[in-house]
Amino acid sequence: MKLLTIDIGNTNITMGLFEGDELKRTWRLATDNQRTSDEYGLLIISLLTQFGEKKIDGACISSVVPPIQPVFEDTLKKFFAIEPVVLGPGVKTGIAVMYENPKEVGADRIANAVGGFYRYKRSLIIVDFGTATTFDYITAKGEYMGGAIAPGIGISSEALFHKTAKLPKVEFQAPSRIVGRNTVESIQSGLFYGYVSMVDGMIKLMKAETKDNPLVIGTGGYAPLIAPKSKTIKIVDPDITLYGLKYIYEKNRK
Repeated sequence: MKLLTIDIGNTNITMGLFEGDELKRTWRLATDNQRTSDEYGLLIISLLTQFGEKKIDGACISSVVPPIQPVFEDTLKKFFAIEPVVLGPGVKTGIAVMYENPKEVGADRIANAVGGFYRYKRSLIIVDFGTATTFDYITAKGEYMGGAIAPGIGISSEALFHKTAKLPKVEFQAPSRIVGRNTVESIQSGLFYGYVSMVDGMIKLMKAETKDNPLVIGTGGYAPLIAPKSKTIKIVDPDITLYGLKYIYEKNRK
């Protein structure tokens, strides 16, 4: 069976093609509210065709961009004759959501929690470096307890550039030293090492409050950059969301 998993984020749309339990391909597209269902349909067909794929048997969607979700639902119905599983209220996830109002939790955070719990079978903190940076705590019993949301690295960098008169826009990367000797190095140091320190500090506080020692997993676009300098992130799992959608599909398919 071939399953297409689709995670619609504010900045990027990540898609994965599973054949059985194997994740065969992944794609990352820029989120575009202006594209139609026909445009997305032709794009998905083109991506599949490049790798010799002709059809899919099922699909699962998570979305934090409400206007695009129905566009993808229409795409899958029109081009592939598929009624996708859409992560939302009433969908079985296999984990208990302990948030005060479960409807407030972003679908991507739930997909991450499901993917993490079923892949690692233990308590976890998942740090997702997306448009926002999210920290989510999952117990060893598979309970999603909640977490924290911080401005993403891209948002922080853009705000610094747009809200100051003289500071330049710089590439996000680790500078050669923490004490910058010029403006570019100083900005890079503040962004990069400031973010590393924020992540490690948040993880330390969450572990102290939960009285637990969860495995810390990094995911999202900036995770490979941050993780090597972090003292707390132990694993980078770029596909954890897609695996979460796969497990959710399997629990809900008819």
